[in-house]
Amino acid sequence: MTDYSTIDFTPLVELSADEVVTHSFVQDIPLSGGRTLALVTLDNGRDHTRPNTLGPVTLLEFATTMDELKARAARGEIHGVAVTGKPFILAAGADLSNVSEIPSFEVARQLGQLGHFALGKQAELNVPSFVFINGLALGGGLEIGLNADYRTVDENVAAIALPEVFLGLIPGWGGAYLLPNLIGIENALKVIVENPLKNNRTLKVKDALALGIADVMFPSATFLEKSIAWADGVIAGTTKVSRPNLPGKVERLVKWDVAIGIARKMLESRIGSVAKSPYAALDLLKAAKNGTKAEGFAREDEALATLISGDQLQASIYAFNLVQKRAKRPAGAPDKALAKKITKVGVIGAGLMASQFALLFVRRLQVPVVITDLDQARVDKGVAYIHDEIAALEGKGRITQDEANRLQALVTGTTDKSDFADCDWVIEAVFEELGVKQDVFVEIEKHIAPDAILATNTSSLSVEKIGAKLAHPERLVGFHFFNPVAVMPLIEVVNAPQTNEVTLSTAMVVAAKLRKNAVITSDSPGFVVNRVLAKLLGEAMHAVDTGTPFEVVDHALDSFGLPMTPFELLELVGLKVGAHVLDTHHAAFPDRFFESENLHKLAEYGKILERDVKGKIKGFDKGAVKIVAGGTTPMTADEILRRVEDGLADEIKRMLDDNVVHAAEDIDLCMILGAGWPFQMGGATPYLDRVGASERVFGATFHNPPVRGVGA
Repeated sequence: MTDYSTIDFTPLVELSADEVVTHSFVQDIPLSGGRTLALVTLDNGRDHTRPNTLGPVTLLEFATTMDELKARAARGEIHGVAVTGKPFILAAGADLSNVSEIPSFEVARQLGQLGHFALGKQAELNVPSFVFINGLALGGGLEIGLNADYRTVDENVAAIALPEVFLGLIPGWGGAYLLPNLIGIENALKVIVENPLKNNRTLKVKDALALGIADVMFPSATFLEKSIAWADGVIAGTTKVSRPNLPGKVERLVKWDVAIGIARKMLESRIGSVAKSPYAALDLLKAAKNGTKAEGFAREDEALATLISGDQLQASIYAFNLVQKRAKRPAGAPDKALAKKITKVGVIGAGLMASQFALLFVRRLQVPVVITDLDQARVDKGVAYIHDEIAALEGKGRITQDEANRLQALVTGTTDKSDFADCDWVIEAVFEELGVKQDVFVEIEKHIAPDAILATNTSSLSVEKIGAKLAHPERLVGFHFFNPVAVMPLIEVVNAPQTNEVTLSTAMVVAAKLRKNAVITSDSPGFVVNRVLAKLLGEAMHAVDTGTPFEVVDHALDSFGLPMTPFELLELVGLKVGAHVLDTHHAAFPDRFFESENLHKLAEYGKILERDVKGKIKGFDKGAVKIVAGGTTPMTADEILRRVEDGLADEIKRMLDDNVVHAAEDIDLCMILGAGWPFQMGGATPYLDRVGASERVFGATFHNPPVRGVGA
């Protein structure tokens, strides 16, 4: 096995001239019986806006500190070592700021080796090692803890996770070997594979405790004091630690491979085979049931190097920067100081979508919310749904009983539009028809203040036309949610020609308070996500209409790595909705968007895919196949893929030329957050550059130089 102490890490250090170093500060803490605990505090000297990160210089300093503590332990000066972080932060993982500059596979492998070299020293101290997880612990931050013998956790830690798979990597500093051997394979699969692929879900503290990642939890006010006392007990032998989730012989012999097999099938059905990191993680987790820690670490070194020196990581970092940086500073957003304060919200409609809006607004804004509809029965049903959802949140422990009671009291329903008189923000969620939306706004405008903000959730209609009959069209803005409302992180904020700065600013501030990422678009058909998807789905239906079998079309676009096939997506959004969206785009751009009579027939029929009683797809419905029969010019999968790639390159270029958004990055941000475009693909425009579609269509690229990734 590799002797990490013999490796010269100079090539990594030379890439880190601008590293913000997280230092290791040591303090001796007296324990009972005359013993001493060496407490190492990780701190980069910045405030909480710059979390501790683990770059090459940081790791080498940590390793040197551990070597010094090992020598002190050998001399009997200390009897245990504990690591913690600066207030609220242990570490946010590896410093990846210079990873794109890593020149070779060999240097990429050193990044894994250096992490193992430094963090692994906690297991070589010859005295008990502890990590006091006092705050954010992500990726390498959590792996600090996994390399130690024991872990305590603060009950208010914001997030604990191994998100590497989300970024096109694997937990490469011990996580892929140590975690399954600590908490069992099924639990490890959830943390390492399942959670990252669910919009990078993190663990709550209680979950980390229940899984066995942490041994004990303490309240924030006394966290350090109680962690030290607990460590004192462990060192003295008076505190016993149980590990109920440690995998036993039966798990290793039977459950381990079965769990891996189930996970692999789940991945193949959910994300296809384009993304590499989830499968690399599965391979490491499968191998972790046998062999030594050194062998496990060596496997991680090789897997991490392969991913770092490949293309998907670069695309993932581009996508990650969009979500972490550009989304937090939306292009074209007006001054927040212009925003109108929202003290009451009105929702026009009481159906499912409207009720989801009301629930989100009352939870996030904590202000009165009133809903309305055509009759009292619909209103009562909507209010009951919202109250039930609030009660369900209480039942899951997400909110307290007092919070539930307060939120339920804030939600009311009415058929009397005068009850909207004191609303500052009114959003409609009625039928997607221009006349209907115009009429509800004209009616509500009679009852509200002249400066109250109006928002429409239209997915494809002109916001300007929706406001054409208003006395004050300047206070109307598009506010397009994606379904399911509570889960999807994107809102397209549509800046119509007459929308004023106060209205736009208010919409952006409200979106942020709803904990959504907002992208400003112009008032153009389909805005961003639906226009791109309309192009993709329109081409798919055109291929079927001209005689291409469903099966060929369904997998022609697999290389995009999208979370579902075109026809799964059509059924998800609803066939009637899909037909309406395609019609809207054909009406706006008849030379570039197809209309499909067959899609309307399929919508009336009700389905395309055949499913079993559990909803699992078995194939294509025979009735649907019969409906689309008759085309005489079928295409091959390669022809379809090229048509879609070139069509998307053309349409996105037109969107940018027409200033639908400020830059290509905004298109990609919308597609990642609103359509599930995979991080490992880096978004739509980098993909189109890599496969040559941009060059074929308009003789240039969206990005210069192109973003590396799959398809290069």
